[in-house]
Amino acid sequence: MAKYKIAILPGDGVGKDVVEATMIVLDRVGLDAEYIYGDIGWEFWSSEGNPLPDRTLKLLRETDACLFGAITSKPKEDAGLELSPALKGKGLSYFSPIVRLRQEFDLYQNLRPCKAYPGNPLNYKEGIDLVIFRENTEGMYAGVEFLPLPQVVRDALLTHPKMKRFKDVPANEIAVSTRIMTKSACARIVRAAFEFARKGGRKSVTLIEKPNVLRETGGLMLDTARAVAKDYPDIKFWNANIDAICMWLLKNPHDYDVLVAENLFGDIVSDLAAQLVGGLGFAGSGNIGDTYGVFEPTHGSAPKYSGLYKVNPIATILAAKMMLDWIGETDKGRAIEDAVAEVIKEGMVRTYDMGGQSTSLDIGRAVAVKL
Repeated sequence: MAKYKIAILPGDGVGKDVVEATMIVLDRVGLDAEYIYGDIGWEFWSSEGNPLPDRTLKLLRETDACLFGAITSKPKEDAGLELSPALKGKGLSYFSPIVRLRQEFDLYQNLRPCKAYPGNPLNYKEGIDLVIFRENTEGMYAGVEFLPLPQVVRDALLTHPKMKRFKDVPANEIAVSTRIMTKSACARIVRAAFEFARKGGRKSVTLIEKPNVLRETGGLMLDTARAVAKDYPDIKFWNANIDAICMWLLKNPHDYDVLVAENLFGDIVSDLAAQLVGGLGFAGSGNIGDTYGVFEPTHGSAPKYSGLYKVNPIATILAAKMMLDWIGETDKGRAIEDAVAEVIKEGMVRTYDMGGQSTSLDIGRAVAVKL
């Protein structure tokens, strides 16, 4: 019997390509694991009305961790059009399965390392080594939205003086998205960032927010972060507005170490940071809770490239490395990262984004050889 059970969710689009390349690496590193494949993505939305079937949730509950590829996600109206005829008109509404996974399993940490590996021709600057902690369950992605605006919600909102100017807008012409943040969720993501910094010998944690405009939610996050920071006097605590940090990361990326933010702001700044180190093809991530973790590249499904094995799988390979670290197989995780670094530095095998003609599988094989 294998020591670990690992769920593999390739998803759709290039998710299947990059996961296939990553499995070459996992097979070579020799993890004592049973890999169990599951269903997720657009195919299951279209045919079953559910992009995250209950059988997949059951699979995840029976495994130690999950490696996830990528899924297609489209706006509400487009999603409805692509339902099978038998499912149309039944009130089904598309909701991102990866967001649902984060909420179902309380995967509150979205951990996104962004490292400039030597020899990568796409590095903005050498020596960049940032880690972003993005709160994963609340904020602007909590999923509490309205269109049309129900009267009971309108009545509640109209008790706020700044809502008065919207009082005569018809219900079907006004949409509301809520930014829900709780003190406990703010505290645990900030604490996770500080714990990571302390364990890794990093010198600073920077909170990314906008409390001068988003006074209540941003203010709650800032006040909570300041309180948590007092428990870590050995680590510098800074805070920056989301707009300003986008400028400062471009100007002085080496000044920053660990960054922490709510869901939307974390999503924005982690993509910017990924581009500093070569783009989304190098950006792995972990959705981590207290008892489970789902590890994935941060890029989308890029359907036009599906099956062409064109997309860089390094982000997914690095996500697998993070998965190994999380389950305690740190030696194997380190070996994978070292092998990736060697392949990048040598520059003999490069996908199109790096100026080469190698395939996703070529990268997987090259990393496996280094192992």
